Amino acid sequence: MSDNCIFCKIVRGEIPARIVHQDEDCVVFHDINPSAPVHLLAIPRHHVVSMQDITAEDGVWLGRMMSNIPKIALDNGCNPGPEGGFRIVANSGNDGGQEVLHLHFHIIGGTRPWKGPLVAAV
Repeated sequence: MSDNCIFCKIVRGEIPARIVHQDEDCVVFHDINPSAPVHLLAIPRHHVVSMQDITAEDGVWLGRMMSNIPKIALDNGCNPGPEGGFRIVANSGNDGGQEVLHLHFHIIGGTRPWKGPLVAAV
């Protein structure tokens, strides 16, 4: 854990968040500035800066965390099936658009249209 990391403070319960799921690996909560009808953040309980810092040893907890995301997304308003779905985004580093230096996955979904392009412009 990092003393100054806002996400570590959420994990420790020092900062309130609208938590929708938590287990031994992660905490999932509503984004405070949503870009879609469903916009959640999934963060590991321990401090990892970004995907650039993931190693093979992280595969077990990261795999469990990722395997829970589909149910969490559906339980929180994402639509099922091929007509529904959701997006998972992890920004890594400054050039990747990461704003909080604690690994986090945006779970974004809900009935479109919502802000943001479906794919990045080329």
